[in-house]
Amino acid sequence: MGDLLAVAMVGAVCALLLVGYPVALTLAGVSLGFAAAGAALGVMQLSLLGALPERVFGVMSNDVLLAIPLFIFMGVMLERSRIAEDLLETMGRLFGTLPGGLGLSVIVVGVLLAAAKGVVGATTVTMGLIVLPTMLRHGYDKALAAGTVAATATLAQIFPPATVLVLLGDQLSNSYQAAQLAEGNFAPRTVSVADLFAGAIVPGLVLVFLYMLYLIAVAIISPQKSPAIPPDPAAPHGFALARRLIAVLIAPIALILAVLGSILGGIATPTEAASVGAVGAMLLAARRVGAAGLLLPVMLRTTQVTSMIFLILIGATVFSLVFRGLGGDIMVERVLTNLPGGTAGATLAVMAALFVLGFVMDAFEIIFVVVPIVAPVLLKMPGVDPVWLGIMMAVNLQTSYMHPPLGTTLFYLRGVAPPEITTRHIYLGIVPYVLIQLAMLLALWFLPALATFLPHRLYGS
Repeated sequence: MGDLLAVAMVGAVCALLLVGYPVALTLAGVSLGFAAAGAALGVMQLSLLGALPERVFGVMSNDVLLAIPLFIFMGVMLERSRIAEDLLETMGRLFGTLPGGLGLSVIVVGVLLAAAKGVVGATTVTMGLIVLPTMLRHGYDKALAAGTVAATATLAQIFPPATVLVLLGDQLSNSYQAAQLAEGNFAPRTVSVADLFAGAIVPGLVLVFLYMLYLIAVAIISPQKSPAIPPDPAAPHGFALARRLIAVLIAPIALILAVLGSILGGIATPTEAASVGAVGAMLLAARRVGAAGLLLPVMLRTTQVTSMIFLILIGATVFSLVFRGLGGDIMVERVLTNLPGGTAGATLAVMAALFVLGFVMDAFEIIFVVVPIVAPVLLKMPGVDPVWLGIMMAVNLQTSYMHPPLGTTLFYLRGVAPPEITTRHIYLGIVPYVLIQLAMLLALWFLPALATFLPHRLYGS
């Protein structure tokens, strides 16, 4: 009976989310309702909910999660300081005179924005408003332009210091320790956010390389889809253009390298590095536009996003507690361990489930709700490296975010795209990039060292 209630609870949550009810309230409300039903049927003790205050306090006092508002503050501050416009303008002048050059510039700017913002929605909206009209104005194919913008924006899901990686690292750390404790290892090894940051760098760079390779191929095969930009006689050239490029690139790149370098080098924790990034973003904004006028709206936006994330996390904590109280975790372990194919079969099943859930749930919800349930089971199985598993999940969710017809990034872009860009253009344009993403997932499956080599080299095994 408890298993049936656990399955029904998951179904009820998904149904209400599809209807449009708020995520955090749905998770908590449905969970409390099923806890009462479980108590009435004698399959769960309501006293288990007494652990809820301690769990919520543990969430709010988690040092790793303190990095979230700081990284969000950094991204919003850089967004409001209009760095993206200057980057695109200068990079476009540098490479735009070549066929496909503007598209390559868009990918470079998108990578910098992804690393600076760390949130897919914000990156998509910013690029959709700034980059897409520029590409259309210079004669780019509508589908190619829309697909390039949407795909590049999703790099914020995988490129450090992505908010998703911070949350995933925290949840995998708990799951990895729980898996080892369940096997009788009372001195468990740990996996950290820094491990996931290091593990994401090589796959992220490979994706960027493949995106660029695709744009170069399009420029060679169909040059009319990505024409060269006629040179502007009034624009700076030569040494003046190089000096302008250095001026707009050096500050954001230095900031990103300071944040990532301090984490990967073991100089600072993610939270400490995030505080450096927040202060650096303020200084950069002050140098460009004056930070005083930006501070209040940036703080308001940071508070909104942070509150949303932590409210979802609290709702997911209630859901997880009740799901375990109903015996759902035991049921999931039984199902996964009995699947044909052993470790490979169980991992494929989880990846397929995450991919489908990515259509209807936000990445934060999946990380808070699904990962704590399935990750401990997978990490007990032989040959599953926690860093590899985390990067596979991140790339998988990134692919789901951009996969038609329900990819979240596509809806974000549809909301800010110019009227001449139709949904059909967005879907057609994103297909080649989805194929690249699937190729990346296959490469990670058969070559786990793409994700594990750098963290093992930096921090050992």
